[in-house]
Amino acid sequence: MTETAATAETTTSATPTSRRVALDAMGGDHAPAEVVLGAIQAAREYRVGVLLVGPEDAIRAELAKHDTAGLDLEIVHTDEVIGMDEHPAEAVRSKKRNSITLSHELARDGKAVGAVSAGNSGAVMAAAIFTFRRVRGIDRPAFGAVVPAMAGGQTLVLDVGANTDCKPPYLLQFALMGAVYMRGVLGLANPRVGLLANGEEETKGDQLTQQAHQLIKTSAPAAGINFIGNVEGRDINAGTVDVVVCDGFVGNVVLKLSEGLAKMLLSTIRAELTAGVVSKAGALLAKPAFDRVRKKIDYEEYGGVPVLGVNGVSVICHGSSHAKAIKNAIRVALQTADAHLPERIGEGVRQLQTQPASDAIADTAATETPEAASS
Repeated sequence: MTETAATAETTTSATPTSRRVALDAMGGDHAPAEVVLGAIQAAREYRVGVLLVGPEDAIRAELAKHDTAGLDLEIVHTDEVIGMDEHPAEAVRSKKRNSITLSHELARDGKAVGAVSAGNSGAVMAAAIFTFRRVRGIDRPAFGAVVPAMAGGQTLVLDVGANTDCKPPYLLQFALMGAVYMRGVLGLANPRVGLLANGEEETKGDQLTQQAHQLIKTSAPAAGINFIGNVEGRDINAGTVDVVVCDGFVGNVVLKLSEGLAKMLLSTIRAELTAGVVSKAGALLAKPAFDRVRKKIDYEEYGGVPVLGVNGVSVICHGSSHAKAIKNAIRVALQTADAHLPERIGEGVRQLQTQPASDAIADTAATETPEAASS
């Protein structure tokens, strides 16, 4: 019996379900209260088991506040927790039994279909790489974030923070992984993939963007990537592209800007609808529509973002996630597991390594500046 299995203690009398998700109960600004509540909601709504990883006493105290009868919830005890301000790789190495790593080990060992955490994002990436290992042929795993688009659509942006310094082959791999995710998880038969730039022309962008454009353009047919060329920031929510590829620095700025803009719009609309007697009367009539808009642009509705490029299912949530986001992140983990993404990404990488894609990668690497090659 593994050490993690030996420390698991059942908190309910429910028969374990065939599908479980390992959840870092101590990750995020509102842990463990909101995390445990999100687990309870997910267990009830999705009929899934949840392994709650963290200090037993703290988790058990939160569970006692809610009705958990008939739910498949277990505690996997550990006192080691990684703080948001700790160095990710160093913390993962020094705290062998931290709640993030244990969650991933449970998934690796077949006790869960995936791991979810709202904790230190760098530690989640490190734990995913150390525990699951990279998909063969993937240089840098990435975070992918789904954002709302026009006409009820969704756009996947990657990378959104894992890799701030990139090379052209990384962006090609992001394009591949994004296309695989949108096909496997969201069911798009032929997702449109665009490269984020400051203009649609091939000559737009910095050196990285221009080289990546040529590399993706050349390699796309062999990998089955529907590359539509450069896209601009306004295209992300326009419904004209399904996957937007960029380096992690730009992607994180895009994500945080989108979140801030959504909050500002909701706050402004709410303030205007309650500004006077007439507005308040109109607000009552507009409330159903307002609620639909709020649901569509609320990041918590999308749950978490997957770590793409590792041999397992790992989902990272926003650090300020409440119960709704945790619940939806567990849904994302289930969907990602059902899509068998690591295997599909591996198949795509093998296609990239055939001619002429391999020649394109070699040519691009050869033309990199010394500064880019050393990044």
